[in-house]
Amino acid sequence: MSSALFSFTLPDAAVVNELYTLLRDPDPVVMVNCLRALEEILKEEGGVAINKPITHHLLNRLKECDVWGQCEVLRVLQRYRPQTEDELFDILSLLDASLVSPHPPVMAATLSLFLGLCSALPAVGLAALERVRAPLLTACGSPSREMRLTALCHIQLLLRSLPGLMGAHYKRFFCGYAEPAYIKQRKMQVLVELVNDDNVAMILDELRGYCTDVNTDTAQAAISAIGGIGRSYSDRCLEILTGLLGLKQEHITSAVVQTMRDLVWVCPQCSDTVCEALEGCEDTLQDSQGRQALLWLLAVYGERVSSAPYTLEVFIDGVRSETSVGVKMELLTTTMRLFLCRPAETQDMLGRLLHYCIEEETDMCVRDQGHLYYRLLHRGIEETQKVLQGRRSDPSLGVLIGRPAEPVSQWACSFNTLDPLKQGPVETEPPSRGSPEHVTFDPKPNTDLSETLDCSQIVKLHSASDRASGCSDSSAEGLASSVAPPLSLSLTPVLSPEEFERLWLQRQDLHTEQDAEKREEEEDCACLVEHIRGPAIAHCSPQSLQAAMQLVNIQTLAFTPPHTLPWRVYLFTHTQHTHSGNAPHSTLIVGELLYTGEANRRVRLVKTGSDDGVLVEGSEEEHVREGGDPTPAGLRESARENGEEEEVKVTLKQQPRDDSALKGFLSILTTVLHTLSSERA
Repeated sequence: MSSALFSFTLPDAAVVNELYTLLRDPDPVVMVNCLRALEEILKEEGGVAINKPITHHLLNRLKECDVWGQCEVLRVLQRYRPQTEDELFDILSLLDASLVSPHPPVMAATLSLFLGLCSALPAVGLAALERVRAPLLTACGSPSREMRLTALCHIQLLLRSLPGLMGAHYKRFFCGYAEPAYIKQRKMQVLVELVNDDNVAMILDELRGYCTDVNTDTAQAAISAIGGIGRSYSDRCLEILTGLLGLKQEHITSAVVQTMRDLVWVCPQCSDTVCEALEGCEDTLQDSQGRQALLWLLAVYGERVSSAPYTLEVFIDGVRSETSVGVKMELLTTTMRLFLCRPAETQDMLGRLLHYCIEEETDMCVRDQGHLYYRLLHRGIEETQKVLQGRRSDPSLGVLIGRPAEPVSQWACSFNTLDPLKQGPVETEPPSRGSPEHVTFDPKPNTDLSETLDCSQIVKLHSASDRASGCSDSSAEGLASSVAPPLSLSLTPVLSPEEFERLWLQRQDLHTEQDAEKREEEEDCACLVEHIRGPAIAHCSPQSLQAAMQLVNIQTLAFTPPHTLPWRVYLFTHTQHTHSGNAPHSTLIVGELLYTGEANRRVRLVKTGSDDGVLVEGSEEEHVREGGDPTPAGLRESARENGEEEEVKVTLKQQPRDDSALKGFLSILTTVLHTLSSERA
């Protein structure tokens, strides 16, 4: 009995051989069914054996199969890897017709195979993405709702590597009246990613119409989409959002207040408009999310909202009937922060709220927060302010909205699977402080620029720039004394603006801390201050700067608006550096480019976690007062006409320390800036 069962479970060699023979059958249906049978029988062994003869036979007969058969053949062929480059391009030529197939399943299966084969040829992969644009747009208009949703999800995936792929066809993503809510919401997510200067007015006008949709989820999604665009076009979006508040509809008001909260976090310059719009919103808000958003706004900008104490009093009077724990905790924080800036108006209501939270509240989270604030007040106002009113970011800085174009390899394995349908919208940037400027990134790199930035020439170019600038600082010469081993830059893992700010201030505090023991406890780090001379670095457009930086895997996080002094740019990258056959050493480098409009003496100095090499303030010939009057543009032009070169101060901070990697990165950055400067000139 057991031997019979054993013989039944093992694949019969004769049957397997016969099935392999039938792969040559002239009937394509027989061929595909044999292929499928072999896949099932040989599942434990990894499936059917795919070699060069079988691969080319299946590809040559691909057109004879029906849609299901073509998808099955293409799926099986993903396990095959060509032996030579000539064979690879022969296979790609055979797949070219299927790449633009009118059948979306065949197109998707072909592109998935295409991306797998071209993993070492990113330019070929990007060209393939361009080819499938028309089939994907056709699939977005399919009568099948399922097909439309799948196409939209895969388009979002492609936009991660080619942000401008669908830019000229944005109208294809306008919502139809009878479309289901889940398709409308996906289309709005795509529209946010396609916004640029040319189409922003039309897209915002379209989204405004969706804000009053009978489906509340669709209306709230449209308001959220307007908020996403508002990070780049704040004035236009705030005008729409303020008008929506006049409708006095509960779900619309709630969504608008939440969107305004997110918007002012990214764009502090919008706070005046938002504060004016908050008057009277509390009467319409009923849901907990909207009330929490309103309370957060009052906590941050309460000193500029005249009715803030009266609004809080309404919340505090009804705290016993409040069912949301989140609202109660937000109310506590808001009352405390408002007390610090308007004590006379809020002292009595703060006492009543703390008494209720400590003596009557049954939720432990609210009670603990009440005890915390009560004890904090006993420590004094100064201690309370340190906790509740921390340091804020420079409002003149602008977060670059938009993520760097991802390599296709990061998502290629999930293409033509269910993963894109499971994923939510991809955030362009996490909420962060700053005032955004819109950047349109051209996915097609500048060939001339990439040739100029050949990494094999970087060290030579940097050495020449050092000679031209006349710097002879001994510390810097030690850092750049020899040709660096191979160095590669990477944008992953991504550093959020909040993480960047924390690391930047942490490194800044390290060198201002007077306690030497605390310095020794800090992790090994290095800081380089360099001045780069160039006639027009500070006058490059943000678009050109971001594109050039991303070309060499340097991510620009924030910048000041054009024609504003002091001009700043913040950036980061990760380095992979190999030391004489050892394992690659990874470091994080964060940096600042600063142009003040003043003629500063060139200083280059290496800082470490110890006392060695600490930059002494006052070493520059002229100090630039923070927040001082900017230099008029006419003076900058005059300096250029007189042949005076402008200097950009570069501050780089590295963790952990690797002098060779830091030197190599500075060489790359210098080459990028000199290339941009020469093109501008």
